[in-house]
Amino acid sequence: MKMINFIKNNQKYFTIGGACILLLLTAQQRSQIKELKTQQFIQGGDIQKANIIDSLESELFVQQKIVARYEMTLELLKEEDKKAADKFELILTTETE
Repeated sequence: MKMINFIKNNQKYFTIGGACILLLLTAQQRSQIKELKTQQFIQGGDIQKANIIDSLESELFVQQKIVARYEMTLELLKEEDKKAADKFELILTTETE
């Protein structure tokens, strides 16, 4: 009850304080907009980065598909010729980096 009475008695000051805060935020926002408008735009910077990311993701997708095909082939080889599959895994784990 005391808090409600405090807010009622000081409502004018809360309103003035809120208005001042909004005024300061608006002024800050305007200065930032003005600063951004004066900066020079680098042509194609973000587009170029997006294209590089897309190409890397495409390349990664292709490489993941190749790895999946090798894994599937190894599983089939294990079913048909266990000795050859074991030799392949040994070479893969010990003689390659």
